[in-house]
Amino acid sequence: MSPLAISLIIAAVVVVLLLLLSVRIVKQYERGVVFRLGRVVGARNPGLRFLIPIVDIMHRVSLRIVTMPIQSQGIITRDNVSVDVSAVAYFRVVDATKSVVAIENVRAAINQIAQTTLRKVVGRHSLDETLSETDRINDDIRMILDVTTVEWGVEVTLVELKDIQLPDAMKRAMAKQAEAEREKRAKIINAEGESLAAAALGDASDTMMAHPLALQLRNLQSLVEIGVDKNTTVVFPAPLMSTIGELGNFLNHESEASRRPAPATNGATPSPRS
Repeated sequence: MSPLAISLIIAAVVVVLLLLLSVRIVKQYERGVVFRLGRVVGARNPGLRFLIPIVDIMHRVSLRIVTMPIQSQGIITRDNVSVDVSAVAYFRVVDATKSVVAIENVRAAINQIAQTTLRKVVGRHSLDETLSETDRINDDIRMILDVTTVEWGVEVTLVELKDIQLPDAMKRAMAKQAEAEREKRAKIINAEGESLAAAALGDASDTMMAHPLALQLRNLQSLVEIGVDKNTTVVFPAPLMSTIGELGNFLNHESEASRRPAPATNGATPSPRS
């Protein structure tokens, strides 16, 4: 093989190597930050990109939302209760150049600042506020993180408290408190029911005083209800029995009156029966 052919082969290999070193593919969810001789020359959008071999270096930065758990923190609340709180944070890179130039490790930095912010925000609230106002605590943590991470080209989209662990003694105390609260509500409801029943009985007694026959009918209704059980012996007081007798006499009188002939009309005198 001639020296010229060998030179052409070597040149072709070098060209291919240079092309391989200069070609980069940036994915849709990435941005490429290019450094030329140590200086930032800009960010590359998704697609096929060409670099100057050896001179240019590209760092790929993912723009997808990252889920980062915040490990459990031992926190003392404002009312001096020790709790263990864990959370989860969601963030994404919005400026690829800042995330590479401004800070060395974005994920580690956000993890540390999220832990300290969680401890600081929860420590400003009492235990009851921590348990009942989690949405406000989440917003406070996210706002504080956004102020810090905006200089790193990162946006914290969401922070959520994931778990709150209480001491066993506090759990027992809260259980007793909840039980006492339920008993209080039960007694209040029972008292309100007694009050309504007393008012209804008062109205019923007024009605029976105005209509004595209603009381007698109520007594008879009680007899019917008691008589359902045939094995029961009922002893009625004398006034009730006399009332029943009077009611029977009244019904007999009304029945005899209904059987009497009606008086003649138009002034005519009825003829005597033969």
